[in-house]
This record gives sequence, structure tokens and C-alpha cells, in this order.
Amino acid sequence: MNPRYVSVAILCGVLLLNIIFTQYVVHQYYHENYVNVLIFCGLNLILFPIAFLIYKRDRKSEGGN
Repeated sequence: MNPRYVSVAILCGVLLLNIIFTQYVVHQYYHENYVNVLIFCGLNLILFPIAFLIYKRDRKSEGGN
């Protein structure tokens, strides 16, 4: 499989996790489980730099800026 396709698949997985975590944060906030809100908000914040690093690595291997 082309490395570019692998990177796109991983980024799609990260996006899916972001959507799931955000939905879970909203749900837990509604039910006033604030510890779970903070945990999943933190996980959501951790996923952004991971996605950014994957994107940068893909752009670097492509030869782009």
C-alpha cells in the first residue's frame, strides 16, 4: 500500500477518534461527570499534535513544503 494512503487512513482514524471523544465530552458534561469530561478533553487535545506530526511526516516524504 502506498505510504500516502496509509497516512490518510491514519488521519481518518484520528478524526474519527476526535469526533467520538468530543461526543463523549458533551454527553458526560450533560450528565455532570466532570472528571470524565476532563479526561476525554485531554485525550482530544493530545490527538491534535499526533495528527499534525503525521501530516508533516507525510508532506516531508512527498517532497512538499
